[in-house]
Amino acid sequence: MRIVVPMKAVPDLVEEIEISTDGTDIDREYLKFVLNEWDDQALEEALLLKEAGGAEVVAVGLADDPDIEQALYTAIAKGADSGVKLTGARGGDTHVRAAAFAGYLRANPADLVITGVQAPDDLDGQLPAALAAHLGQPHVSVVVSVEGAGDCVTVRQEFSGGRAAELDVKLPAVIGLQAARQSPRYAPITKIRQSMQAGGLTEAAADTGNGHGLTVRRMYAPESSSHAQMLGGSPEEVAERIVDLLRGRGLVK
Repeated sequence: MRIVVPMKAVPDLVEEIEISTDGTDIDREYLKFVLNEWDDQALEEALLLKEAGGAEVVAVGLADDPDIEQALYTAIAKGADSGVKLTGARGGDTHVRAAAFAGYLRANPADLVITGVQAPDDLDGQLPAALAAHLGQPHVSVVVSVEGAGDCVTVRQEFSGGRAAELDVKLPAVIGLQAARQSPRYAPITKIRQSMQAGGLTEAAADTGNGHGLTVRRMYAPESSSHAQMLGGSPEEVAERIVDLLRGRGLVK
């Protein structure tokens, strides 16, 4: 089984994020970029499938993403067999990315594509669905486990109220992963450096075909609201103050 994991580098949310001077994007000049956390989950699930059945795992990212090489080398250090940078795709929103990945997959078919169900900077979070539409393949999103081999996999979805569903999906298919069956594994920096020294990354031209992205006309910072009130004093005094606040709002009697 050949598994492809599309990956995206996103701004580290612990950084101070500001809107650019033209108001159409965030100011990316001094930001640190990290692997999208949902794509990290997708990679982990792919590696679990590899360990269970001997699959080949290929991590793919757009060369235009800041720090994407670091993410791809980290994927190799964790156990991916290779990494691919797609060159020439500009814009980077969900629909352009889906078209670029689909172009790569047409030339380099995969039995299974597992990608993160969303990213913190997505406008619509539709990469798995859009990618499946480009490829004309089955698609399931918000998945929490993928198991199986051969020409079919069983995927599990979890819903509110403790409900869950299991679906048998015929391959090839595209899966949008919400969470892997276990936490993403850690790659020591020494192992990442070893993967960098050994190489393993290849480049391929991104064919976006008729992929049209979204145009952001204006971004706005969230409106500030009332500030938090810090309560001082002993634990008993703080507890009494909290009860008074709740009573004042009619939440307790």
